[in-house]
Amino acid sequence: DLPQVLQDDYEGFLDPQIIDDFRDFADLCFEEYGDKVKHWFTINQLYSVPTRGYGLGSDAPGRCSPKVDSTCYAGNSSTEPYIVAHNQLLAHATVVDLYRTKYKIGPVMITRWFLP
Repeated sequence: DLPQVLQDDYEGFLDPQIIDDFRDFADLCFEEYGDKVKHWFTINQLYSVPTRGYGLGSDAPGRCSPKVDSTCYAGNSSTEPYIVAHNQLLAHATVVDLYRTKYKIGPVMITRWFLP
């Protein structure tokens, strides 16, 4: 979950400022826990936040177009999921670039298991 203060201050992943803040947070985590953690994930479920949080409004922060759900407090389901996904990928790439030589890291994609 995104700290509420980042959502309140600049709309979280809608603003490119999140990239540097995310990098700084990751840096702190690596410094504090790097000797205890071998494998790191940068962002959990890259698909869910843009689609459910900014497209459908069903997850935090609950943004979507009024045509999608009239109870959403704000948002544009046509553009915001793409902006958020873009900024999430840039935040992930920034952390990967910073720590590639020190740690094992990667994103977590949402997956489904199917049997033939």
